Amino acid sequence: MEDVAIAGAGQSVFSRKCGVSIRELCFEAFKEAMEGLDITGDDIDASIICSAPEYDKQRSPAGLISEYLELTPKPSFYVETVCSSSSTGLRVAWSLVKAGLHRVVAVIGFQKMSELTSREAAERMGRGGDIIWESPFGLTMPAGYAMYARAHMAKYGTTEEQLAKVRVKNSHYGASNPKATYRKELSLDEILGSEVVTSPLKKFDCCANADGSSCIIVARGDVAKGITDVPIWIIGLGAATDTMTMSGRESLTGLRCAQEAGKQAYQMAGIGAQDIDVAEVHDCFTISEILAYEDLGFAKPGEGVGLIEEKQTYADGKMPVNVDGGLLSKGHPIGATGGSQIRTIVHQLRGQATEAQVKGAEIGLVHNIGGIGQYGNVTILRR
Repeated sequence: MEDVAIAGAGQSVFSRKCGVSIRELCFEAFKEAMEGLDITGDDIDASIICSAPEYDKQRSPAGLISEYLELTPKPSFYVETVCSSSSTGLRVAWSLVKAGLHRVVAVIGFQKMSELTSREAAERMGRGGDIIWESPFGLTMPAGYAMYARAHMAKYGTTEEQLAKVRVKNSHYGASNPKATYRKELSLDEILGSEVVTSPLKKFDCCANADGSSCIIVARGDVAKGITDVPIWIIGLGAATDTMTMSGRESLTGLRCAQEAGKQAYQMAGIGAQDIDVAEVHDCFTISEILAYEDLGFAKPGEGVGLIEEKQTYADGKMPVNVDGGLLSKGHPIGATGGSQIRTIVHQLRGQATEAQVKGAEIGLVHNIGGIGQYGNVTILRR
């Protein structure tokens, strides 16, 4: 079987209100992903469209977007695992290519969240959990991750200041990311002094809703070598699903889906956490990044805060993480997020990062979580 590579990667600017239709939004990412490739849309065998439903009035977006991008009559599929939809799309694309069904697949993630009010968006996200036993009682995304934060504080002594230092780092890098929603550096005092959303999480501990799109062009190895000078190889894939209800979780100090997905990806790649040069993790909240450090083996349980305290996850640290600003600065257009993370790692491994290039990066990792830890995808890429 041929190896599978990423030939192109793109994303739109993430914004609070894009002002265009979803088809136009997706074109922005598709256009960037195709730049410099020695192919046209006619060479794309299939498309996978990824988003969370109910944010846009379009009932079936896959056909609409494939038509607008002139990819018909090639097949188009719709994939959804809430916030991890486009990394799930990458997994599906890899499988289609490995199976020999397709040679080149476009994975397009998007979300246009500005058509809903904040209250409506929170209600939609809440329904990403169990709609009988949990979401009706107020288990929104911030509330769920606040429970993880409280559990981590109770067990390991984690402080609100340590959480805030994650946002300090990510705002530092987000300030120089031209694709980010928020391009402003924040001080520790500004973060700690922001309004409480769900204690202990404050406004600046939380990512924001956004409009945006991403696109990843996946190709069979021999094809990828012919259409791009620097193919980025997919060497590890892991995926897992935890219980829908948080009351069914074994622990609230780590995400089991991420832990399991990480183990699978490391095993498939034949490497360990110590071999990762740069990582993108799902920092929908500041506590989420701390949990990711520990779930992925960058730090032992309870010791993740040491990495941020010692600035080891900055671009010049031993384990650079989210040096594009992460979700906290870029914003979180649900279906586009995983693809955006993948794009960042592709650019890092090609030496094309515009925010903060990690010197000599050869192996990168993407950690993308759906819901409040329901779905977990870990992808490992190599130059």
